[in-house]
Amino acid sequence: MDSESNQIGKRYFLFLIIFLGALSAFGPFITDFYLPTLPSMTSVFNTSESMVQLGLTTSLVGIAIGQVFFGPISDKYGRKHIMIMSLILFVAATLGCIWSPTIEVFNVFRFLQGLGGSGSIVMSRSVATDCYRGRELAKILAIVGAINGVAPVVAPVTGGLVSRSIGWQGIFWILFAIGVVLLGMCSLFRESLKMEDRATCPVWKTAGGFLRILRIPDFRRYVLIYSFAYGALFAYISSASFIVQEHFGYSELQFSVTFAVNATGIGIGSGLAMRFRKMENAALFSTGGMTTFAIMLLAMGFMVDSFLVYEGLTFLMLFCLGFIFPSVSALGMEAGRSAAGAASALLGAGGFIFGGLVSPLVGIGDLILSTNLLLVACSLAALLLCLRRR
Repeated sequence: MDSESNQIGKRYFLFLIIFLGALSAFGPFITDFYLPTLPSMTSVFNTSESMVQLGLTTSLVGIAIGQVFFGPISDKYGRKHIMIMSLILFVAATLGCIWSPTIEVFNVFRFLQGLGGSGSIVMSRSVATDCYRGRELAKILAIVGAINGVAPVVAPVTGGLVSRSIGWQGIFWILFAIGVVLLGMCSLFRESLKMEDRATCPVWKTAGGFLRILRIPDFRRYVLIYSFAYGALFAYISSASFIVQEHFGYSELQFSVTFAVNATGIGIGSGLAMRFRKMENAALFSTGGMTTFAIMLLAMGFMVDSFLVYEGLTFLMLFCLGFIFPSVSALGMEAGRSAAGAASALLGAGGFIFGGLVSPLVGIGDLILSTNLLLVACSLAALLLCLRRR
């Protein structure tokens, strides 16, 4: 009997890893899956690059707001019901994106799509914190963090591979199918937040969890480090398709290959983060490396116009960036354990808000210069925050 129970436990643990990984990757797929089609969507909707990029921003804002809403509510009512509710909203909003007649309507549904997808994203960290502590939590969040770091780059790669044959609407049909699959997986998920651990205050007071954990200096610092790291990531993501395809003249497929290479760099960095005995050291290594290579990118932009130089330095910067997602996620969730839903919401919302703010800024003036300046600013800010503890 014990052996059978142990086997069931192992199977559920494997399911939980897969489920949490899928939830973690959901946000980046919402925002980034259609990135290779951005240039072509300007013709489809007969609009400007800025209006098309606004769809990226509105989805990021929706994800950020949704996490702030769903996170603390899940601390009171549990994770499963909130997850199901948010996924239903996502599926409905995705259909709205597919059938949008104008870019303005599309951008509204992108906001709702982000809002719906946010519930799943915030649960990926909250559920892990409900179930594990200490080193075990760090290991689980390393896996989730690795996926969270790689997914923003893998999503456009996959989109680039299929966009030619199915178009931008086909990509959104795939997102619709992913939402339906995750809804089905919810039926196998066991509620992770015990009744005795739930918030007992009225619904409108659940936001008090934000105030409680924001009083923790280390938690505030980890949220800002995570947010600036995400800002750097989205500065790269939102500009890369235009730099690679329009500035350097490569095809959608070649752009996808470039993204695949960079995804490998982020994945390797995320996997190596657990080799540090202290997660604080992994975060310091990450931000120091990011800053170094971002400054080199900015300097080389004035000296040579070479794709190989651009790609080489970008790869090294993203490799360093990979260390930050598992390390800072684990540190932040451990610091905010007393209100895990609110803590996860603030970490995730901070990242997506910064990403949403940075994304449209890369289009101001010279694309390469503005992107590199943003990379330096975000990386340096994260590094200085890490050094404050020293």
